[in-house]
Amino acid sequence: MRFFVTGEQNRQLLLNTLILMFLAYVALLWLSNGLMFFHKMNLSPESVIAYYLGSEQDFGQPRSYQSLLEVSHFHLFAMGMLILTLTHLMIMTSLPTLLKVWLSVVIYGSALADEAAGWLVRFVDPQFAYFKIGAFLVLELSLASLIIVVVISLLQARKRG
Repeated sequence: MRFFVTGEQNRQLLLNTLILMFLAYVALLWLSNGLMFFHKMNLSPESVIAYYLGSEQDFGQPRSYQSLLEVSHFHLFAMGMLILTLTHLMIMTSLPTLLKVWLSVVIYGSALADEAAGWLVRFVDPQFAYFKIGAFLVLELSLASLIIVVVISLLQARKRG
């Protein structure tokens, strides 16, 4: 009865709806992230190397220090906020604590690895292209996992409520 007097049932529905809309937005971000990756390169190390080191065949210039710095500056903040939000939402699910910790470590690690990989390909060794591909795939899979886990949790909460 308290929920009806205080209006908490309406706030819960509103909160769940807002979170679901946010997750739909994040799903579109996830999709566009993949599309941008595949617009610039593919899952072959050669395409990653050509993107970061340039390609005489395609008249592509190497990525400059400044362009990598600008991308990193934005990505480090934006991805940090996105991952913080998603992992915070995941904390409120019924997943086992150990799995929550594991997923959090994987997503933070893959986001940092994905960002560092471009620098490594460009300025350390082209063989880090394999690392870039792996980091991208793990980041995309972990983002998708978090989105799905939180959506399922919210839908189950709606059925219970």
